[in-house]
Amino acid sequence: MLDKLDLSKFTVHPQRDAVLAEVHARPFTQLVAPFSMIHFAFLAKGEAAASDRHRFVAFCREHDVPAPDLSAKHHQIAIEPVVLRWEQHSEFATFTWIWNTGNGPAARHFDDAHGTVQSLMRALRQDGQLLVAIKLDVERHTSPARRAEQLFDKSSLAMARVKGGASVMASDFRVDENGFTKILVCDLGMTPHNLGALVQRLLEIETYRPLALLGLSAALELGPFLDRIDRRLIEVLEGMQGAEGLKLNNHLLAELTALAASFERGATGSPFRFAASRAYNELVQSRLSIIEGSEIAGYPTWSSFLARRMAPAMRTCETVEDRQVALSAKLARAADLLRTRVDVEIERQNRDLLHAINERTGQQLRLQRTVEGLSVAAIGYYVVSLFGYLAKGAHDVGLHVEPSYLTAACVPIAVCAVWLLNYNIRKRHLDRSDEPSVTRE
Repeated sequence: MLDKLDLSKFTVHPQRDAVLAEVHARPFTQLVAPFSMIHFAFLAKGEAAASDRHRFVAFCREHDVPAPDLSAKHHQIAIEPVVLRWEQHSEFATFTWIWNTGNGPAARHFDDAHGTVQSLMRALRQDGQLLVAIKLDVERHTSPARRAEQLFDKSSLAMARVKGGASVMASDFRVDENGFTKILVCDLGMTPHNLGALVQRLLEIETYRPLALLGLSAALELGPFLDRIDRRLIEVLEGMQGAEGLKLNNHLLAELTALAASFERGATGSPFRFAASRAYNELVQSRLSIIEGSEIAGYPTWSSFLARRMAPAMRTCETVEDRQVALSAKLARAADLLRTRVDVEIERQNRDLLHAINERTGQQLRLQRTVEGLSVAAIGYYVVSLFGYLAKGAHDVGLHVEPSYLTAACVPIAVCAVWLLNYNIRKRHLDRSDEPSVTRE
């Protein structure tokens, strides 16, 4: 039988459990209306994220509830009368506080928060930067539009029925006087699982939307910087057209290299930010396509309302990113062109230098040959002089020789012998100097 097969006999991939469990990493919480939620998202990476995680673990232990495992990215605890859901993502962490409420406006106001909940929120402090603060309220109303008009600014109110028609979601996406974005869900008979899935996706939409728009802030900050780099690059290119001489080209190359370094330093974090914005925007659009159903007459849907600002923001990010890539390529091409001109100028100078060296070598060779000719005469003169002394000595000891005739006869012999000796020495040196070049060839 298959169920009796022992998998321990196989070599299991070390990440098998992790990848199989990822689909269950953040399950939906089953919820029953009416209830209220406050959702926070803190930007935190690296040491800040580790510090915030330690704070949450300490908070759990302080209230005698189970703490998350070391590898856990999601954890949920219950501290009466509230349920706290914690999630850790790549660059942010979320805390969602959920508590039951009485239904109807007579029983409570939308922005009321239970006193115990407020004290617990104050006890769990975070070092990360707060980006998202959401108040979400789930009520049971037969007139969702009237209830939404009581709570939100009608000029920016967006409403839509959830797919299946069992709920209505509404928000004006404005920040209230306390810094919260408000969302209203009118439950018309959803199951606890579907209601939990809806609420989580609404929170994800309003969490990922500000994260996506962080790219717009980066694009707006980067725009003037790119303008300055572009203008200065044009000036350098104009200077290259009339630049002559190694010194001027080297100066332009140094300036262009400094400009490229300044560009890379100023745009270091923008590629990640733009890529993250695209990913977050795709998540927002995906969540909207999953939950949004038919429209409510007289009000824009969430997708149409958000598209009026999200789409231009994303196009701005794409434009700045494309411009950044193009400018980087232009800087690289200009640097390569200028470096080529410098290399050509250096080669021309080296050629002129080698030509001058060759001329000096030729002059030295001619001078050397002149000196060699004089040295042949001088050495021949000394050899003949020595032979003349020898002939005179032989004559003085009684040999029948004529010193003057012998000396005269020795002159051509001595000169030829000195010339041959000098020629052989020079030839031997030339042959030795040619050996390395032959070896290299």
